[in-house]
Amino acid sequence: MGLGLSAPARAAPTPTVLVVGDSLSAEYGLRRGSGWVALLEQRLASAVPGWRVVNASVSGDTTSGGRSRLPALLEQHRPGVVVIELGGNDALRGLPLEMTRQNLTAMAEAGRSAGARVLLLGMEMPPNYGARYAADFRRLYTDVARQTQSALVPFFLRGVADGPDPVALFQADRIHPNEEAQPRMLDNVWPELRKLLPRR
Repeated sequence: MGLGLSAPARAAPTPTVLVVGDSLSAEYGLRRGSGWVALLEQRLASAVPGWRVVNASVSGDTTSGGRSRLPALLEQHRPGVVVIELGGNDALRGLPLEMTRQNLTAMAEAGRSAGARVLLLGMEMPPNYGARYAADFRRLYTDVARQTQSALVPFFLRGVADGPDPVALFQADRIHPNEEAQPRMLDNVWPELRKLLPRR
């Protein structure tokens, strides 16, 4: 006869913000710990103690790459919030906008199906891509957010890429923001992300 002891309860998973992005979130060209995601982890520690950040960003990644990686990340980390920062490399590589739209939609829906709240970080293309393309690209994020009921930061690099000196906050390649830009990037993300987190 058994002793009537139940198996130990599984520990509840640590509440997690999962960031799936490209080089803008992977600290490309920056000191370790100086990127906006690392700064987010510091801010969370004081604003919402107990939450952690998992940075699953990969330099050079596209929405196709993020879409293929996301299911395993959701299974492994079981995040409460998923931040999707992808799409810029799709445009730089000339990939069809409809493909980018489909991939972002699939990622947002996968996150929501896994029980996470989803935040999209919108991007914009410079004027040399053409006014129509730039407008279509910008609207893509709005459309995906509306369709999937996701939160949205309309322009992740606001105050960085559209400032009076367009290169002041970028590294020498003029593509990747420098260390000085990282707090501004976090400040663009934080108001929308904070709405998805529990209040103290």
